[in-house]
Amino acid sequence: MFTGIIEHLASVKNLSLKAGGGELFLDFSDFYNDLTLGESIAVNGTCLTIKEISGKVVSFDVSGETLKKTTLGKLRYGENVNIERALRVGDRLGGHFVTGHVDGIGTVKGKKQSADQCIMFFSVEKGLADMMIEKGSIAIDGISLTIVDFVDGAFSVALIPYTLASTTLGFKKVGDPVNIETDMMGKWIKKLLTNIHGRKTGITQEQLIEQGFL
Repeated sequence: MFTGIIEHLASVKNLSLKAGGGELFLDFSDFYNDLTLGESIAVNGTCLTIKEISGKVVSFDVSGETLKKTTLGKLRYGENVNIERALRVGDRLGGHFVTGHVDGIGTVKGKKQSADQCIMFFSVEKGLADMMIEKGSIAIDGISLTIVDFVDGAFSVALIPYTLASTTLGFKKVGDPVNIETDMMGKWIKKLLTNIHGRKTGITQEQLIEQGFL
């Protein structure tokens, strides 16, 4: 379990792809000195397990399913990735509960810069869109953010200068893919309502009120 508060930017040393999966090597620089084998790390919002530690370089096995569901298979040498260690019991929860299980891939559709913030726009497929609401939580490449507006499969988030400087969103361009994890609560609500109504459907405000969530 993670919080979506990015701790560090690591750089890609190598991504070795093979049949059925791959192996990812990241340079953690001097940020961590107490990593352990088997520890869970969120890499651009994807929960991976440390396989080997060699000096500053940490390696992870990446399954074929992960390569299919996330943007990790498109990483290139020298590219920065967002890093977060797993949440410990008793830690402050600065963002929201993030599982590290990416739901799908979104696309950067636009950026609108102002003096004190940047509004970024993303598009997603309908399956992801059905689990989003305005002012709801969203994890983009592992970053805990709040949806500002949501219209017709596209949503926006507001980014303060610190987020742009401390995460990969500061480097993203229009057309770039990003990992999306929708809010855990939204998934459970959708599952509940699907079972109740016996069919798959989008979530409406009336349904949430009916079930006591609002």
